[in-house]
Amino acid sequence: MSNEHGNLIKSPKQLIIMVFASFFVPLIIILLLMVFVNNGKRGDSSATTEQLIKPVAQLNFQGASAGSVEPQSGEQVYKAVCAACHATGAAGAPKFGDTAAWAPRIAKGYEALLTSVLKGKNAMPARGGSNPADISDYELGRAVVYIANGSGGKLPEPKAPAAK
Repeated sequence: MSNEHGNLIKSPKQLIIMVFASFFVPLIIILLLMVFVNNGKRGDSSATTEQLIKPVAQLNFQGASAGSVEPQSGEQVYKAVCAACHATGAAGAPKFGDTAAWAPRIAKGYEALLTSVLKGKNAMPARGGSNPADISDYELGRAVVYIANGSGGKLPEPKAPAAK
């Protein structure tokens, strides 16, 4: 009588090799697939590494004995407070320079934009997350004008508050 169905594994050494191979070969294949997928293009990602890891906000410490301090420009406030979201479009924020996204907002006018900044809107916190002691309403207004005008608007610079 002939043995039609013989065992493929004939020794304990072959058994051990097959057990390890059945575990490690699929694991290696999965790891290689993960590396392949992660190295592929990730769509149209225009954000650089520096933009992805830059801080959310920057502190601007003003000396207590500074006396009269020149208000920050709209661009300075934008870079310190607003750029974290509006440069990258994080949390659904309209990107700086995106005329189509900003047009309906700019059409509502400066006061509506400033109110949204001061009170917060959607994912944006009140004052863009800034502290009133560090950045005044006037400086935030200048940032609103800077962003709006950089995105297709033609808003006039807000009037400086009266000196105290």
